[in-house]
Amino acid sequence: MHLCYMGKKFLPLENASLPVTDLIIQRGVGVFDSIATHNRRPIRLTAHLERLERSALESGIRPPLTIEEMRSLALEGIDKMEMEYEVVIKPYITGGDSFDHSTGSFPSPRFFMIFQSVKKPFPESYQKGVSLHPIDTERIMPHAKTINYMISFTAQAEDLDSFEILYCPRGEITEASHSSFFLVRDGILVTAPLEKVLQGTTRELVMLLARENGISLEERCPSLSEIPYSQEAFLTGSIKEILPVVKIGEQNIGTGKPGPVTRKLREIYLDNIHRWLE
Repeated sequence: MHLCYMGKKFLPLENASLPVTDLIIQRGVGVFDSIATHNRRPIRLTAHLERLERSALESGIRPPLTIEEMRSLALEGIDKMEMEYEVVIKPYITGGDSFDHSTGSFPSPRFFMIFQSVKKPFPESYQKGVSLHPIDTERIMPHAKTINYMISFTAQAEDLDSFEILYCPRGEITEASHSSFFLVRDGILVTAPLEKVLQGTTRELVMLLARENGISLEERCPSLSEIPYSQEAFLTGSIKEILPVVKIGEQNIGTGKPGPVTRKLREIYLDNIHRWLE
């Protein structure tokens, strides 16, 4: 059974509902996050909730619950999930029913939290790698994890074989629609700086592990023009972890197969994941 915490109680997900007056429905005003478990313990739960709070505040929404209150609800919800497989927790903060023009904020937000089973990419995606569809657009409000994912669906319709879209404004690669992006060129990891992208929680772990294991790192936007001279690429995310990318648009990356740096980082990540369980 999948669950939802809403209105100060846990209930079956199919019984949860929001008023049609909420601006998350009428105008797409809302923020959220996704937190996966490992051995039924959430990975970097506090960091995710801190990002949710930052996303809400940047959007003019004051979170109705504290981080500690949300953390307690997340742990309680995991315990209530009557299943052996892993869980994904998705907390949402909505815009509520009104916008205060005098303060530029949303004074009556709502909070709810969804608990579902984790659906990871298919195993062959890790074995063979995935392709991305580049678009000459940047994500709206890149520092906030808002619910506005419309372009990630409409643009992907242009390439139905792609795993995600890849934001490439003016040829600069920033991030994918649901993931952080890393390029590997001459053994160096290249990823966009935080001024341009969402602060990915798994991105941070990969960067930490790279430094701990002597892998060089550059924080800059790689460019589409670098693809022919690069050997590997991968995505990072809470659920997908580290997923190899072998093609961007019509261009293969390296040999067109997952490479050794990506495999090594994935192994190191899985060996160290216990460090970030809460």
